[in-house]
Amino acid sequence: MTAGQSQDISKLSPRQPIALDTLTPQAEARLMEFTRSELFAKTFREGMDMVEETAAYLDGPGRHDSKKLGRDDALTYASQSMRLTTRLMQVASWLLVQRALKEDEMGLSEARAEKYRLVPETKSEDDVSFSELAQAAYTLPSRLLDLLARSEALYERITRLDRSLYGTIAAQQGNTVADQLNRLEAAFGQNS
Repeated sequence: MTAGQSQDISKLSPRQPIALDTLTPQAEARLMEFTRSELFAKTFREGMDMVEETAAYLDGPGRHDSKKLGRDDALTYASQSMRLTTRLMQVASWLLVQRALKEDEMGLSEARAEKYRLVPETKSEDDVSFSELAQAAYTLPSRLLDLLARSEALYERITRLDRSLYGTIAAQQGNTVADQLNRLEAAFGQNS
């Protein structure tokens, strides 16, 4: 072993957890089966079509629609169009990760990284709920309201898929074989 190698090893603390992937073979098979399914293909097309439709609307007719609005309604339009865009970018990102997994461009462990998980949207005090938007629907463009409703339904569906396919990882945290191995290594590492 070279001095450089021993130096790298010396940086490891016995209490440093080992990153072991504990997803069961059945869960892996289920995930891969989903990415190859017609359901995934249909969901992928729907998500990407909605991204394109939204971009075309916001860059075209949506610009004209927003210019017709009063100041307060224009602010609501702007915040909701940003919310819509953000939501759809997250959906597109999730779908692209699943496609990369399907096409062997990404490994299972990378696809399961926390940064790729979707979580239910949280609302801040400034957010307008969809029911509040519906009350102001007479001033906001119907096309924007339609895109918001459809994107919210798609986001919720993809969030449920994400939880179903990857939720076992989160559920396992705290009581996994890897956690037990980390505890053993920490206990024996302290004694050596």
